[in-house]
Order: sequence, then structure tokens, then C-alpha cells
Amino acid sequence: MLEGKNVLLAISASIAAYKSAFLCRILIKKGANVKVLMTPQSADFITPLTLSTLSKNPVYKDYYKTDTGEWNNHVDLAKWADFMLLAPATENTLAKMAKGICDNLLLACYFSMENRVFFAPSMDLDMFKHPANQENIAKLQSFGNILIPAEYGELASGLVGEGRMADVENIVAFVEKQMEQKWKGVKVLLTAGPTYEAIDPVRFIGNHSSGKMGYALADELILRGAEVTLVSGPTSLSTNPKVKVHSVVSASEMFEKVESNYQDVDVVIMSAAVSDYTPVTAYDRKIKKKEDSLNIQLQPTKDILKFLGENKKKQKLIGFALETDNELANAKVKLERKNLDFIVLNSMQDKGAGFGGNTNKITILSKDNKQFEFELKTKAEVAIDILNTIEPYCV
Repeated sequence: MLEGKNVLLAISASIAAYKSAFLCRILIKKGANVKVLMTPQSADFITPLTLSTLSKNPVYKDYYKTDTGEWNNHVDLAKWADFMLLAPATENTLAKMAKGICDNLLLACYFSMENRVFFAPSMDLDMFKHPANQENIAKLQSFGNILIPAEYGELASGLVGEGRMADVENIVAFVEKQMEQKWKGVKVLLTAGPTYEAIDPVRFIGNHSSGKMGYALADELILRGAEVTLVSGPTSLSTNPKVKVHSVVSASEMFEKVESNYQDVDVVIMSAAVSDYTPVTAYDRKIKKKEDSLNIQLQPTKDILKFLGENKKKQKLIGFALETDNELANAKVKLERKNLDFIVLNSMQDKGAGFGGNTNKITILSKDNKQFEFELKTKAEVAIDILNTIEPYCV
């Protein structure tokens, strides 16, 4: 699983840094190419010479070599890596990652990473449980970084509790499982974001969708090896450069792009919040405000999901439902009526779920009457739950 992978092993200043030598050795034995990044203070716990000898590569600790002025290019290092593994991850380094503070080479590489980042916390139990630290961990997960859970055990302080860095064998097993690319070669068509239906050049009918759920799915699909085509409504988000993005505005434009790409894909995930109605007339000049009321006649947009269900051949089709009343009943009706394989239900009744935020709470229903319920999680984690659920049916 790690054969030929390029790994940036990042080490911050914790007593657990001594375990990084064993971690480096295991990664090498698994066939990975390892380059080690260190915070300046981590060298107080383990020497660069040890890690350089084990990795068979120079160790990167400073922005440049003081004797020659040669620059250690953080962008090149980040682009070289298939993933970064921060182990141990101290509270200080995690806080800087969460807050956008870049004061050493390791952090510069982190902020330049386009591929997956794993982090394995290492700190005393009270530090680990502190609300500020837990908030930073949650924030990093919302960015798409992957937490390797801390373990329960004896700590350097002599206390016993949660906060101990995971055993190196467990870290490697965790990474290997996450790096499985069962979706390699699978062609996925994905929609995300809102659509805007023009009233005039200034105004439109739209919704509050941010596109975050769809973009999290796109990023996770790329990490799993899929070939992703994303049809995106208006959003300020960015995604992995490997994703083929088609930007659209209206429901009709989204329909055209989906229709033209549908026949060549294996899986379709419709996470976009498509407008159900559009103005009959879109004025080419701004409508001036008047004293009397303004009536706008609306007509239904093309039902993209219904079209896909009616024309489905080999494709697996996954839809989304956002409900305020009779959530499960309405989702089941949509699942059957649109000829879907799965439907992902979001309830507006759940605090922290729905449009705009970084978290979501979902229930997934399948056409074979299975129901999968999940707790409130970051959208990056929700993307993992969705793909883990549909994966046995799709790949």
C-alpha cells in the first residue's frame, strides 16, 4: 500500500519524537520514500543525524542552509509528497496549523500541501482535552486533515490518560487503510453548490448552499483514486487540481453539463442544491424599484435527478435531500421516485447541519432498504462516511 509513496514525515517538539525513528524505519520497510521535516525545537528530542541515516535523505529543519544560503524549497517538498504525516503533533504546532501561523519550514510545507495530511497528537491529558486544543483539532479536520486518534496510556508526566501518540504500528496501519485506492479508475460525476436563476442583471433566485459538502467529496474521491468531473454552481471554493471542474450558474446550465458527461461515468453524486423554479422572464435591464408590489412568474426547472434516474444504465446514482418535515418519509419517496441507488438525507432540524457551515449530520438510505445514521461531523468526515457507505456498491 505504501510501496513507492513519497512521504513527508513531520516531527514537532514532543518527547514522543523518539518514536519517529521507529516510524521512519517502518515506512522505509514498507517501500515508501521518506523525507523528514523537523521543527527547530524537535531537534532537542531526536537528532537530525539519526533521521537522515534512517531515511537516507537530508533532514529539513531550516528555511535555508546558513553556510551556503541554499534555500529549502517548501513548495517543491509539498508537491513531491503523496502525503504528510505529522507525528508527533504537539498542541503548539496544531494551533499554528489551525490559525494560519507560518513561522518554520515544517509549517510552510504544511500550508503548501495539496495532498492528504495526517496528524497524530501527542500531549498530556489535560492539554489534549483543553477546549482550545479540541477546537483546533476539529478545525483542522474541517480543512480535510486526517486525525490519527491519540491513545490511552501512560504519559511522560507520569499520569495515565488520553493524549499519548498512537503506537507507530497503529499509525502505519491507519495510514495504509486510508490510502487504499479502491476507486482507482472509477469515473465519478459530481455536482456541488447552488444555482442562481436570473431575475435581471442584478438580482437572482438562489439558496444558501456553500458547496462545501460537494467539494469535500471531490477531494476525498481524488485521494481514493477516482477520476472526478465536478459541475459546480457559484462558489468561492477550490478543490484538488486533479478534479476536472465545469463552472455553471443556472439550473439549465448544470443540466447541460451533467447530460453531456453522464454516459461516460460509473458513479453520479448529485450534492448540488439545484433551484426548483426559475423566472419565466429574465429582464435584460435592472428592474427599477416602484411603490407598488412586484410579481415574478416562476416555472419549474428541468429535474436533473429525475432525468438521470430515467436514463440510468450502468451508473450508480446518489442523490441528496434537505428536508424540514417528515424527513425520512420524504427522502424514501424521493429515493424511489427518482430511481436512485442511495439518498443522503440532511435535516434542517439538526443543529450544525445543513447549508453554509463546516459540519453536517446525515442519514443515508439505500434502495435495498438499508439505513445508515451518523453523528454530527465535519463535512470532510461526512464525505468519508458517504464514500465508505456507497463504496461496496460502486467499486
